[in-house]
Amino acid sequence: MDTEATGVPQPNTKLAQDRTRMAIFRTSLALDRTTLAWIRTTLAMASFGFGMVAFFRALRQANQSAEVVRLHEAAIRFGVALIVLGIAAMVLAGLSHWLNLRRLRRNELPVLSKWPLSIIVGMLLVVTGLWGLWALLTR
Repeated sequence: MDTEATGVPQPNTKLAQDRTRMAIFRTSLALDRTTLAWIRTTLAMASFGFGMVAFFRALRQANQSAEVVRLHEAAIRFGVALIVLGIAAMVLAGLSHWLNLRRLRRNELPVLSKWPLSIIVGMLLVVTGLWGLWALLTR
């Protein structure tokens, strides 16, 4: 017999509801872990960009040769690109997290993107890296 026939909730119904709530909670925690991983990744990108600029600035202050000046200028461009990419990825990760949590709260399934953030950022890092190498090798 079900709930409608007897008017009394069946134990299986309560158990199914509890399991559903726990599944939503686990999914929410997984989204939090993913967002935290993105925060670490984007901070690492931005920190590496700042570190490159600072390292080559110190090198330039110690030695004013044309080659060192060229390296410093290229490091500034590459470092700024990493910083901008880190900021953009952080904003996109936060937006993705917020949208997925909102869908969960509405009892909707999170949407899997055709182009996940990891692939987009990875491709942009490849392009940025190739651009940085080209800038170093062509001048």
